[in-house]
Amino acid sequence: MPQLDRLLSVMVSNRAESLRLVENELASLVKDGAAVPLTKQALGATQLLGLLREIAPPDAMRLLDEGTPAEFQYRSGDGLFNARATNEGGKWSAAITVGANGGLTPIANHIIPTSAAGRPTPAMPNPRVAPPPVASSNGVYVGEDTTARAAMDNLLRQLVDQSGSDLHLRCGEPPILRRHGEMMRLEEQAPLDDTTLMRMLHVIMPERNRNEYAELNDTDFAYEIAGLARFRANAFRERKGAGAVLRVIPAKVVSAEELGISNEVQALCQLTKGLVLVTGPTGSGKSTTLCALIDLINRTRTDHVITIEDPIEFVHQNKKSVITQRQVGVHTTSFKHALRAALREDPDIVLVGELRDLETASIAIETAETGHLVFGTLHTTTAPSTIDRLVDQFPADRQEQIRVMLSESLKGVVSQVLCKKIGGGRVAAREILLSTLAISNLIREAKTFQIGSVMQTSRRTGMITLNDALIELVDGGQVEPKEAYMKASDKVGFSQALRSRGHDTSFVDGDQSPPGAKPENGVHSKTQPPRPAYGSKR
Repeated sequence: MPQLDRLLSVMVSNRAESLRLVENELASLVKDGAAVPLTKQALGATQLLGLLREIAPPDAMRLLDEGTPAEFQYRSGDGLFNARATNEGGKWSAAITVGANGGLTPIANHIIPTSAAGRPTPAMPNPRVAPPPVASSNGVYVGEDTTARAAMDNLLRQLVDQSGSDLHLRCGEPPILRRHGEMMRLEEQAPLDDTTLMRMLHVIMPERNRNEYAELNDTDFAYEIAGLARFRANAFRERKGAGAVLRVIPAKVVSAEELGISNEVQALCQLTKGLVLVTGPTGSGKSTTLCALIDLINRTRTDHVITIEDPIEFVHQNKKSVITQRQVGVHTTSFKHALRAALREDPDIVLVGELRDLETASIAIETAETGHLVFGTLHTTTAPSTIDRLVDQFPADRQEQIRVMLSESLKGVVSQVLCKKIGGGRVAAREILLSTLAISNLIREAKTFQIGSVMQTSRRTGMITLNDALIELVDGGQVEPKEAYMKASDKVGFSQALRSRGHDTSFVDGDQSPPGAKPENGVHSKTQPPRPAYGSKR
């Protein structure tokens, strides 16, 4: 809902003559000739124009952008309103009044052209000119802006053509691509202004997200260019104005084999019940890994798979399995509501896009215990920390019970990070925790700090720590030692492992104290032996 709608509702309910907006002054109502302040802070020019742009049709927005006076009509749930904006001496002001018909009878929106002096000029009829876009019942203009859509589609095509992962759009900057983990400005493109960017975002947003963006100043949605790719988008407002990040979701589903997912992890897809978690920081490829696992199920099992996502990213076509994909906010109100409903929809496998809150996590664990295979994600960096995060969400009096439930239902945790690959591209390093009797006992007894040791001694069963996975990538010549070191969870142990294999560690040793410097407290750490100074021989 446009922010002005709230002020307009106050104006109607108070039977005021007009709503008055003046740059560097408080917004006010004019009633019986007197001004009644409505806001506690003065409106800046950007704020004032932002309020008007939310309700103005494209023709009026163009006049405002040119600094030209504009008049237009706007229809919202409270009726029809006349708006007039002027710019005198570089200072913006606007007056909004209830339509002449009392704002009760809908009529077509239209623009009243104005001269440079601000006086209305007669408009010549032109039957070939398309009518301006019509506002929906909530006042959001939904007319097609072909220029804005073409501009957005061109940027997204450029993102895909250059093998980028994300497109960053923000005011005062040219479009920015993230390519192989690096930010790259498209210097040949002009910097974006707030009006242009808002048009580009509004034209690709579903109406529900337009309303959410107007009310909350951020929203998530998906956008698709047929034959190219889908894109997961987040639109927001920040200090300089509108902003957005769009991530590429490849049109082709990548298989588990192509991603190099181990046989032990692939075997988790053949389970009939239990909880499998794919974790990692934002942008670590969790969605891609989960997509590959669901695709493996789709190719090999004859089951019903329900996915609950926000938004839907990869689109799965039915193969051997039947796949139902639901989007939070479109097909259901929340993860927890959809997860509860899923139990009545004859599922075999449920994918929960994110275990965001206590109730969702609780239902997911219960679902895994009652004979369903559940996949989920968390933003944790290691397998042991994933278990701690899940348990810590619950009140202290329930944590022991949750540990017992997890010890029985948790079948595997895949924690991954993306590393820059030598020669270009990125590769995932995956820490893998699989359920064994020893692991289950440690979870039940709240001894998660010992899980890492068990993982190190259980390589034959398919488990591997993040450090060992990174070392394998370095040994295989896929990742530079420094890049792997930056991603390691145990940096001390990782640097020692690099040295023992003869890899370059000058990027670590260069940070050491000069020769002869005393260690803290006069003794060396038990966990980190003294390292030779930079350039010394080993």
